[in-house]
Amino acid sequence: MPLFGTDGVRGLANGILTADLALTLAQATAVVLGQGRTAEARKAEGKRLSAVVARDPRISGEFLVAAVSAGLAASGVDVLDAGVIPTPALAFLVADHDADFGVMVSASHNPAPDNGIKIFARGGVKLPDEVEQRIEAAMAGEKLLPTGGSVGRIERFSDAEDRYALHLLGSLPHRLDGIHVVLDCANGAASGVSPETFNDAGAKVTVMGAEPDGTNINDGVGSTHLDKLAEAVVRLGADIGIAHDGDADRCLAVDADGNIIDGDQIMAILAVAMKDRGHLTDNTLVATVMSNLGLHKAMKENGITVRQTGVGDRYVLEDMNAGGYALGGEQSGHVIMSEFATTGDGVLTGLHLVAEMARQKKTIAELASVMTVFPQVLINVPDVDKDRCADDEGVQDAVAAVEAELGDTGRVLLRKSGTEQLVRVMVEAADAESAQSYAQRLADVVKERLAL
Repeated sequence: MPLFGTDGVRGLANGILTADLALTLAQATAVVLGQGRTAEARKAEGKRLSAVVARDPRISGEFLVAAVSAGLAASGVDVLDAGVIPTPALAFLVADHDADFGVMVSASHNPAPDNGIKIFARGGVKLPDEVEQRIEAAMAGEKLLPTGGSVGRIERFSDAEDRYALHLLGSLPHRLDGIHVVLDCANGAASGVSPETFNDAGAKVTVMGAEPDGTNINDGVGSTHLDKLAEAVVRLGADIGIAHDGDADRCLAVDADGNIIDGDQIMAILAVAMKDRGHLTDNTLVATVMSNLGLHKAMKENGITVRQTGVGDRYVLEDMNAGGYALGGEQSGHVIMSEFATTGDGVLTGLHLVAEMARQKKTIAELASVMTVFPQVLINVPDVDKDRCADDEGVQDAVAAVEAELGDTGRVLLRKSGTEQLVRVMVEAADAESAQSYAQRLADVVKERLAL
């Protein structure tokens, strides 16, 4: 089974993810990313390779960062330890410091016992699959083992958070004065920098989920647990709630009445605003196949093209980079604004969302009304031959029949799981009852036709 998943290496700390594995992975990363024209040019100039390392506040991050840093320094790489910062801050600092690569120790929205290792190349960009495969292969090969003065140094990146905060503030098209924001930081990596930056931008800030103790990250708070945030916004009479996940590469919101504003709605708001300001490249938004039909309809009504990719922010990024597009993301709240970031950035997204409220003098509910969310039902069908899904005549006939009945009032998507032996059946329709009925109908066909 491959070591790298859809977003780096992830698993139970001291289970799959041990200190030994982290050290070996770091050594292999130094071997692979220490090659290439840029790295060789640095060496020819007498410059040493450098890497920025950071983590979220979960307790296992302490020993994993120590192992990663040891592996890099033992390979002759100078390490700048940025401490606890968001994943997008790490990506920004790799580019801003002109480092050769970066390593983030985080399991994002996973519970505290899990952890992960994400590797960023020069410029703060995620690695393509083929480079991850080369790093995995290099773990069994020879390591770089310099001696004497050629080993790497490990130093504290003392102004890491300040650099990132100044970058965020400099990106804003409008201050946030007069807007009351409730921030849920998921007891995660944004617990310090997000409240500070929103406050510096002029917002009135109420903070929750910003007391990390190493074990409470994502525990009943953050973007995967919005109930407490919604309750707080309504109780306090705030204008908006913003929720991050553990490493703050996501942003979801709630309006003044406690209604959820998801990633699709956030993208719709930002896309229209960026188009109005002439900042939306080719008037195009990049989204995954899971984005709601309502997003497509809203964008069409506003003269914006939607490009679709596979599920995963890395595929959104690949398409954005290939076409030079300015905005993309996922329904889950990974939103990428390529003018200011090389990856999804929950703090940046939240700031720009609130900035649009201030600039247009509208509530978040008014801005979100640009898009009507179609009810969406997702049914997982287990214990089926997922590889036959796209070719089975009976399944495809059933899909075609439902699509004909829905017309332009709904959408069907069948997708095999990348990690489990199951097929995901997703249906969107004008009302929840229809969506549930059609989804169950298709799930029954999949179960019957593809049973193992």
